[in-house]
Amino acid sequence: MIAVDIFLSGLILGGMYAMVALGLTLQYGVSRIMNLAYGEVLIAGSFGAWWLYTAYKISPLVGLVVVVPIAFAANWAIYQFLLTPLVRRAKSREALEADSILFTFGLLFVLQGIGLAAFGGQFYSYSYLAIPVDVLGVTVAENRLIAALFALAIGIALYAGLTRTRIGTAIRAVAVDPRSARLVGIDVMQVSALVFAAGGALCAAAGVLVSMFLTFSVSGGVIFTMKALVIVIMGSVGNLLGTLVAGLILGFVEVLVGRLIDPGLTLAANYAIFLAVLLLRPAGLFGRSTR
Repeated sequence: MIAVDIFLSGLILGGMYAMVALGLTLQYGVSRIMNLAYGEVLIAGSFGAWWLYTAYKISPLVGLVVVVPIAFAANWAIYQFLLTPLVRRAKSREALEADSILFTFGLLFVLQGIGLAAFGGQFYSYSYLAIPVDVLGVTVAENRLIAALFALAIGIALYAGLTRTRIGTAIRAVAVDPRSARLVGIDVMQVSALVFAAGGALCAAAGVLVSMFLTFSVSGGVIFTMKALVIVIMGSVGNLLGTLVAGLILGFVEVLVGRLIDPGLTLAANYAIFLAVLLLRPAGLFGRSTR
């Protein structure tokens, strides 16, 4: 029975980790923006869901319809009005990455300061579908199960959109080679803005889902940013399948170590796996070495 418990718990946790990192792998893989303020967007999504539920009794799942478009518009505006000057002056993708790290590091503190002024530094939570459900003889909280299923649906829809549509083809072309993409008539700036906004919307959606079963605070965004960075780098930048696999690996490792060894070692185990991947596969699990 413990094997089933570990499998289900690892699957749910790993799926949520992958969901958290999907937006960042889009932003970094296509727009080449290393967004250190990524976790703050996730926390903003959590607070949006909390406010809608506590003030108006709107289900977080319904709240996605409100939070996601707002996050998309806000991230699109950030790219158009704040990041576009960096993109235009950057002489290479590497220079853009360096500039974006500095810019989003500052943006992190701006967003965190606004959040602290609005909500303070205390932890928030709310009870939504915290009902035990029996799955294969193992008790799982209904809110975690629903969040994992929504994450799966969003991941499948994103993969289908990137592989089965014209805009998806354009996005993948920009990710591979922006200069060649321009030669075939693709507006690289507009595609990058669209992808950055979509990544922010996915991040906010993840914030809504995790708020259903986790406590959160304004200063907690850094934890999610670091976790997302680890997953994106492990799975290879811009690779959705790699993001899914890396998220599942971290989820299963956390559950295994927490249940069988010591819960206090879960973070150390995750970073040990991360360092091992960097040493053995510097380009990530699904990346190809440039050498």
